[in-house]
Amino acid sequence: MKLRFQADADLNRAIVRGALRRVAEMDFQPAAVSLEGLDDLSVLGLAAQQGRVLVSHDVTTMEAHFREFIQTRTSPGLVLIPQRQVTIGQAVESLVLLWELADPADMENRVCLIPSLVIY
Repeated sequence: MKLRFQADADLNRAIVRGALRRVAEMDFQPAAVSLEGLDDLSVLGLAAQQGRVLVSHDVTTMEAHFREFIQTRTSPGLVLIPQRQVTIGQAVESLVLLWELADPADMENRVCLIPSLVIY
């Protein structure tokens, strides 16, 4: 079984498009308009309900909210991409590599920081 991704409302759409261009069979859901304006815990909840790893640029608050979320619920995981430090190409390549190599169990209740692909 492969990872399924959910783009946060703040994620650069070019990353989603680039990942899907590289691997057409990747299950990467772009951010829906319904995600805009939701607080982090609600977004994490929606991604978890759908069994999707949330992919976000929000390195400022999302990890803390993720840690709070997993105190009471299970999450398929969180991928954080620092927008000013990672190019679109680096983000795409890292997501493709993560998709190819990681099992969903590897990401459960964990955070992956791109481009280092450190999962903690």
